Amino acid sequence: MIDIKQLNKSFGKNEVLKSIDLSIEQGEVVAIIGPSGSGKSTLLRCMNLLETPTSGEIVFEGKNLMKNEMKLESLRLKMGMVFQNFNLFPHKKVIDNITLAPSKLNLKGKKELKEEALELLDKVGLRDKADTYPGQLSGGQKQRVAIARALAMHPDVLLFDEPTSALDPEVVGDVLDVMRELAKEGMTMVVVTHEMSFARDVSDKVVFMADGYVVETGDPHEIFSQPQHERTQQFLNRVL
Repeated sequence: MIDIKQLNKSFGKNEVLKSIDLSIEQGEVVAIIGPSGSGKSTLLRCMNLLETPTSGEIVFEGKNLMKNEMKLESLRLKMGMVFQNFNLFPHKKVIDNITLAPSKLNLKGKKELKEEALELLDKVGLRDKADTYPGQLSGGQKQRVAIARALAMHPDVLLFDEPTSALDPEVVGDVLDVMRELAKEGMTMVVVTHEMSFARDVSDKVVFMADGYVVETGDPHEIFSQPQHERTQQFLNRVL
Protein backbone atom coordinates (compact mmCIF):
# COMPACT_ATOMS: atom_id res chain seq x y z
CA MET A 1 0.00 0.00 0.00
CA ILE A 2 2.85 2.40 0.85
CA ASP A 3 6.32 2.01 -0.63
CA ILE A 4 9.03 4.38 0.57
CA LYS A 5 12.40 4.43 -1.19
CA GLN A 6 15.56 6.34 -0.29
CA LEU A 7 13.59 9.02 1.54
CA ASN A 8 15.55 11.97 2.92
CA LYS A 9 14.37 15.00 4.87
CA SER A 10 16.46 17.93 6.05
CA PHE A 11 15.51 21.06 7.97
CA GLY A 12 18.24 23.46 6.88
CA LYS A 13 21.51 21.66 7.57
CA ASN A 14 19.88 19.24 10.00
CA GLU A 15 19.39 15.88 8.26
CA VAL A 16 16.44 14.25 10.04
CA LEU A 17 15.69 11.31 7.72
CA LYS A 18 18.46 9.44 5.93
CA SER A 19 17.87 7.01 3.05
CA ILE A 20 14.68 5.49 4.48
CA ASP A 21 13.34 2.34 2.79
CA LEU A 22 10.03 0.97 4.08
CA SER A 23 7.07 -1.01 2.71
CA ILE A 24 3.63 -1.18 4.32
CA GLU A 25 1.16 -3.82 3.14
CA GLN A 26 -2.62 -3.49 3.12
CA GLY A 27 -4.10 -4.59 6.46
CA GLU A 28 -0.73 -4.43 8.20
CA VAL A 29 -0.14 -2.76 11.57
CA VAL A 30 3.35 -1.22 11.59
CA ALA A 31 4.81 0.12 14.84
CA ILE A 32 7.67 2.62 14.56
CA ILE A 33 9.75 2.74 17.75
CA GLY A 34 13.01 4.38 18.77
CA PRO A 35 14.49 7.11 20.94
CA SER A 36 13.21 10.69 20.88
CA GLY A 37 14.69 12.69 18.03
CA SER A 38 15.23 9.66 15.80
CA GLY A 39 12.94 10.95 13.02
CA LYS A 40 9.86 8.79 13.71
CA SER A 41 7.24 11.57 13.65
CA THR A 42 8.93 13.29 10.70
CA LEU A 43 8.72 10.05 8.72
CA LEU A 44 5.01 9.80 9.51
CA ARG A 45 4.39 13.43 8.51
CA CYS A 46 6.26 12.89 5.25
CA MET A 47 3.94 9.98 4.37
CA ASN A 48 0.94 12.27 4.00
CA LEU A 49 3.03 15.29 2.94
CA LEU A 50 2.45 17.35 6.09
CA GLU A 51 6.22 17.63 5.68
CA THR A 52 7.71 17.73 2.20
CA PRO A 53 10.57 15.23 1.81
CA THR A 54 13.87 16.60 0.50
CA SER A 55 14.34 13.65 -1.86
CA GLY A 56 13.29 10.04 -2.44
CA GLU A 57 10.02 8.35 -3.33
CA ILE A 58 6.70 7.71 -1.60
CA VAL A 59 4.34 5.53 -3.65
CA PHE A 60 0.86 5.24 -2.13
CA GLU A 61 -1.65 2.90 -3.78
CA GLY A 62 0.39 3.01 -6.97
CA LYS A 63 0.65 6.83 -7.12
CA ASN A 64 4.01 8.56 -6.66
CA LEU A 65 3.34 11.37 -4.18
CA MET A 66 6.69 13.03 -4.93
CA LYS A 67 5.62 13.47 -8.55
CA ASN A 68 2.22 14.90 -7.56
CA GLU A 69 0.40 11.91 -9.07
CA MET A 70 -2.28 12.23 -6.37
CA LYS A 71 -3.96 15.47 -5.29
CA LEU A 72 -3.40 16.46 -1.67
CA GLU A 73 -7.14 16.43 -0.97
CA SER A 74 -7.43 12.83 -2.21
CA LEU A 75 -4.36 11.84 -0.20
CA ARG A 76 -5.77 13.28 3.04
CA LEU A 77 -9.08 11.52 2.38
CA LYS A 78 -7.38 8.16 2.04
CA MET A 79 -4.69 8.61 4.69
CA GLY A 80 -6.15 9.65 8.06
CA MET A 81 -4.01 11.03 10.86
CA VAL A 82 -4.36 10.98 14.64
CA PHE A 83 -2.14 13.52 16.40
CA GLN A 84 -0.39 13.47 19.76
CA ASN A 85 -2.36 16.50 20.99
CA PHE A 86 -5.78 15.58 19.50
CA ASN A 87 -6.22 18.79 17.39
CA LEU A 88 -9.97 18.94 18.06
CA PHE A 89 -11.85 22.20 17.48
CA PRO A 90 -12.58 23.46 21.04
CA HIS A 91 -15.58 25.61 20.02
CA LYS A 92 -17.39 22.72 18.31
CA LYS A 93 -19.27 19.87 19.98
CA VAL A 94 -17.84 16.37 19.72
CA ILE A 95 -20.34 15.31 17.04
CA ASP A 96 -19.59 18.43 14.97
CA ASN A 97 -15.85 17.75 15.19
CA ILE A 98 -16.54 14.36 13.61
CA THR A 99 -18.96 15.50 10.88
CA LEU A 100 -17.15 18.73 9.90
CA ALA A 101 -14.72 17.41 7.25
CA PRO A 102 -17.11 14.89 5.61
CA SER A 103 -19.86 17.54 5.39
CA LYS A 104 -17.45 20.11 3.89
CA LEU A 105 -16.57 17.56 1.23
CA ASN A 106 -20.26 16.66 0.72
CA LEU A 107 -19.51 12.97 1.27
CA LYS A 108 -23.06 12.27 2.50
CA GLY A 109 -26.23 14.06 3.63
CA LYS A 110 -26.40 15.77 7.02
CA LYS A 111 -28.66 13.15 8.63
CA GLU A 112 -26.53 10.26 7.37
CA LEU A 113 -23.32 11.90 8.59
CA LYS A 114 -24.81 12.42 12.05
CA GLU A 115 -25.95 8.78 12.26
CA GLU A 116 -22.51 7.60 11.16
CA ALA A 117 -20.81 9.89 13.69
CA LEU A 118 -22.94 8.40 16.49
CA GLU A 119 -21.99 4.89 15.33
CA LEU A 120 -18.30 5.87 15.42
CA LEU A 121 -18.74 7.31 18.92
CA ASP A 122 -20.30 3.98 19.89
CA LYS A 123 -17.25 2.25 18.49
CA VAL A 124 -14.91 4.30 20.71
CA GLY A 125 -17.26 4.09 23.73
CA LEU A 126 -18.30 7.75 23.79
CA ARG A 127 -21.81 8.00 22.34
CA ASP A 128 -22.97 9.79 25.50
CA LYS A 129 -20.45 12.59 24.82
CA ALA A 130 -21.84 13.57 21.38
CA ASP A 131 -23.10 16.98 22.53
CA THR A 132 -20.15 17.72 24.80
CA TYR A 133 -17.36 20.21 24.03
CA PRO A 134 -13.75 18.93 23.94
CA GLY A 135 -12.84 21.05 26.97
CA GLN A 136 -15.19 18.90 29.08
CA LEU A 137 -13.42 15.66 28.12
CA SER A 138 -10.39 13.91 29.59
CA GLY A 139 -7.29 13.48 27.45
CA GLY A 140 -8.12 9.84 26.74
CA GLN A 141 -11.67 10.75 25.68
CA LYS A 142 -10.35 13.51 23.38
CA GLN A 143 -8.01 11.04 21.71
CA ARG A 144 -10.82 8.54 21.18
CA VAL A 145 -12.91 11.32 19.60
CA ALA A 146 -9.92 12.16 17.38
CA ILE A 147 -9.80 8.52 16.23
CA ALA A 148 -13.54 8.60 15.48
CA ARG A 149 -13.03 11.82 13.52
CA ALA A 150 -10.27 10.22 11.43
CA LEU A 151 -12.47 7.15 10.77
CA ALA A 152 -15.33 9.36 9.56
CA MET A 153 -13.39 9.96 6.34
CA HIS A 154 -13.25 6.19 5.64
CA PRO A 155 -9.48 6.25 5.16
CA ASP A 156 -7.55 3.36 3.62
CA VAL A 157 -4.78 3.81 6.19
CA LEU A 158 -4.52 5.52 9.58
CA LEU A 159 -1.34 7.21 10.80
CA PHE A 160 -0.94 7.60 14.58
CA ASP A 161 1.68 10.05 15.86
CA GLU A 162 2.44 9.01 19.47
CA PRO A 163 -1.30 8.85 20.25
CA THR A 164 -0.85 8.09 23.97
CA SER A 165 2.19 10.17 24.93
CA ALA A 166 0.13 13.18 26.09
CA LEU A 167 -2.19 11.03 28.22
CA ASP A 168 -2.28 10.09 31.89
CA PRO A 169 -1.11 6.48 32.31
CA GLU A 170 -4.50 5.35 33.65
CA VAL A 171 -6.36 6.26 30.40
CA VAL A 172 -3.75 4.98 27.93
CA GLY A 173 -5.39 1.54 27.97
CA ASP A 174 -8.74 2.91 26.73
CA VAL A 175 -7.10 4.40 23.63
CA LEU A 176 -4.98 1.31 22.97
CA ASP A 177 -8.11 -0.87 23.24
CA VAL A 178 -9.74 1.12 20.42
CA MET A 179 -6.58 0.73 18.32
CA ARG A 180 -6.48 -3.01 19.02
CA GLU A 181 -10.06 -3.33 17.77
CA LEU A 182 -9.19 -1.45 14.59
CA ALA A 183 -6.23 -3.79 14.06
CA LYS A 184 -8.53 -6.82 14.46
CA GLU A 185 -10.87 -5.34 11.84
CA GLY A 186 -8.00 -5.19 9.35
CA MET A 187 -7.35 -1.42 9.30
CA THR A 188 -3.94 -0.58 7.86
CA MET A 189 -2.16 1.38 10.61
CA VAL A 190 1.23 3.03 11.00
CA VAL A 191 1.83 3.86 14.65
CA VAL A 192 4.69 5.89 16.09
CA THR A 193 4.64 4.77 19.71
CA HIS A 194 6.47 4.45 23.02
CA GLU A 195 4.01 1.73 24.10
CA MET A 196 6.23 -1.31 23.77
CA SER A 197 3.52 -3.80 24.72
CA PHE A 198 1.35 -2.52 21.85
CA ALA A 199 4.29 -2.72 19.43
CA ARG A 200 5.10 -6.26 20.53
CA ASP A 201 1.58 -7.72 20.84
CA VAL A 202 -0.53 -5.92 18.22
CA SER A 203 1.74 -4.94 15.34
CA ASP A 204 2.63 -7.15 12.38
CA LYS A 205 5.92 -5.37 11.84
CA VAL A 206 8.22 -3.29 14.04
CA VAL A 207 10.47 -0.60 12.62
CA PHE A 208 13.29 0.58 14.91
CA MET A 209 14.68 4.04 14.09
CA ALA A 210 17.71 5.85 15.49
CA ASP A 211 19.58 8.98 14.35
CA GLY A 212 17.41 9.37 11.26
CA TYR A 213 17.94 5.83 9.97
CA VAL A 214 15.78 2.72 9.89
CA VAL A 215 18.18 0.50 11.83
CA GLU A 216 16.11 -2.68 11.93
CA THR A 217 12.74 -3.93 10.64
CA GLY A 218 11.07 -7.23 11.36
CA ASP A 219 8.61 -9.46 13.14
CA PRO A 220 7.77 -7.97 16.56
CA HIS A 221 8.59 -11.11 18.53
CA GLU A 222 11.96 -11.48 16.84
CA ILE A 223 12.86 -7.81 17.31
CA PHE A 224 11.88 -7.88 20.98
CA SER A 225 13.43 -11.25 21.82
CA GLN A 226 16.43 -11.34 19.47
CA PRO A 227 17.26 -7.91 18.04
CA GLN A 228 20.01 -8.20 15.45
CA HIS A 229 21.48 -4.73 15.77
CA GLU A 230 23.42 -3.50 18.79
CA ARG A 231 21.63 -0.13 18.73
CA THR A 232 18.23 -1.91 18.93
CA GLN A 233 19.49 -4.05 21.82
CA GLN A 234 20.64 -0.96 23.75
CA PHE A 235 17.29 0.79 23.25
CA LEU A 236 15.18 -2.22 24.26
CA ASN A 237 17.37 -2.91 27.30
CA ARG A 238 16.67 0.65 28.48
CA VAL A 239 12.93 0.74 27.88
CA LEU A 240 11.88 -2.76 28.86
